[in-house]
Amino acid sequence: MLIRTVRMTFRPEEVDHFLAIFEASKEKIRHFEGCHHLTLWQDYHASNVFTTYSYWEDESALNKYRDSQLFKEVWAQTKVLFAEKPVAQSQKKLLEVL
Repeated sequence: MLIRTVRMTFRPEEVDHFLAIFEASKEKIRHFEGCHHLTLWQDYHASNVFTTYSYWEDESALNKYRDSQLFKEVWAQTKVLFAEKPVAQSQKKLLEVL
């Protein structure tokens, strides 16, 4: 399982626009082949900073999504709203303490 986080900082006046894009595309992203989980986080102190947190079957599944028309359309709409360059990371779970 690959865990993907993407931290995005938006221009404050574009937050509602981003949220509308996410609302319109979240189900399509979540049900894309190989995606097992999708969450959107908002920074506790900076309301214009968001992080997507998703689980992918493997790197191949993530790359299929990144090469898809869905990703290209969503990313094209989203990237023009950024105030800073996004930070994407891929991780794997090593240990979970319950």
